[in-house]
Amino acid sequence: MTAISLGMPAAPPPVLAPRRKTRKIKVGKVEVGGDAPISVQSMTTTPTTDINATLQQIAELTTAGCDIVRVAVPSADDAEALPIIAKKSQIPVIADIHFQPKYVYAAIDAGCAAVRVNPGNIRKFDDQVKQIAQAAKDAGVSLRIGVNAGSLDKRLLEKYGKPTPEALVESAVWEASLFEEHDFHDFKISVKHNDPVVMVRAYELLAERGDWPLHLGVTEAGPAFQGTIKSATAFGALLSKGIGDTIRVSLSAPPVEEVKVGNQILQALNLRPRKLEIVSCPSCGRAQVDVYTLAEKVTAGLEGMTVPLRVAVMGCVVNGPGEAREADLGVASGNGKGQIFVKGEVIKTVPEAMIVETLIDEAMRIASEMPTPENEAQAGSPVVSVG
Repeated sequence: MTAISLGMPAAPPPVLAPRRKTRKIKVGKVEVGGDAPISVQSMTTTPTTDINATLQQIAELTTAGCDIVRVAVPSADDAEALPIIAKKSQIPVIADIHFQPKYVYAAIDAGCAAVRVNPGNIRKFDDQVKQIAQAAKDAGVSLRIGVNAGSLDKRLLEKYGKPTPEALVESAVWEASLFEEHDFHDFKISVKHNDPVVMVRAYELLAERGDWPLHLGVTEAGPAFQGTIKSATAFGALLSKGIGDTIRVSLSAPPVEEVKVGNQILQALNLRPRKLEIVSCPSCGRAQVDVYTLAEKVTAGLEGMTVPLRVAVMGCVVNGPGEAREADLGVASGNGKGQIFVKGEVIKTVPEAMIVETLIDEAMRIASEMPTPENEAQAGSPVVSVG
């Protein structure tokens, strides 16, 4: 058989807008901002005091493609667990601090890569900026100024009446100016809200005010389905304008699901190299096979595949052959059989009962012939596109 070029094109894929120019900071080994790739974050749900469970969850997140992980530090016992977690984690650890500024210093001393501080609920936070900035600078630790609609400073709530985009931005810019007065610039900012429209406007306003790297998030986005839609909508609106340097999808679901969604959002916008993509048609009166079942079985059979491969599972003669030809691997089904395409060429025709097995075998063969991507560790699960 003639050799066929497979995988995504070598040229950089098109994006909707160039990235906004921001300063670059480091979160441990991960660069954020500037020309660094947009990173995906999540947060552990285990008690931080349970070191083994927390490290196990961090390992699972790392495998799913998480770049940076945050752990909660609400107590002294949690702070005491940080040195071991920070040392043994495969990815940079951010300590999440609320209410007690003393835990900021504990996290820095523990070797955490960064500390998230919430100015709205840390007691007398503004009075400690100088000391926090100096401690972080001495240790080479970056910070995130995390402004949240649910914990906005009371003075700003009184001024604006509610957590408006302007209120969130005013809080963030004020805190940023305090750190910059002490010549500390290694921080990123987030202005999170549970309403995607408010959140998007807040980040747009914030992006106009300075070159800080921005951490995107829709806070309390909700259960998996709702939260995915809200996050994808908000992130898409901002990332399509070049706004955003690191993201966290907040779901009422296992944190690995947050990472999968985050990676798929970036891949969909060509902001992260695409992995396995399954294109399948919706069911309609023209379909001559059960496309739903075919797509589900192929997806399950290729779970975990990390190569840049587009697989088309099509169920009729209208769009099927064209979509299958455009994919790296595809099937156009009908009349109880399926034509198997590899990069536009029909290589065989198989009975309907053998379509799934044949596609999986061909995908595995193709994968074995492709070089391993350098960023294989960032792989997520297959995405099924229904169009």
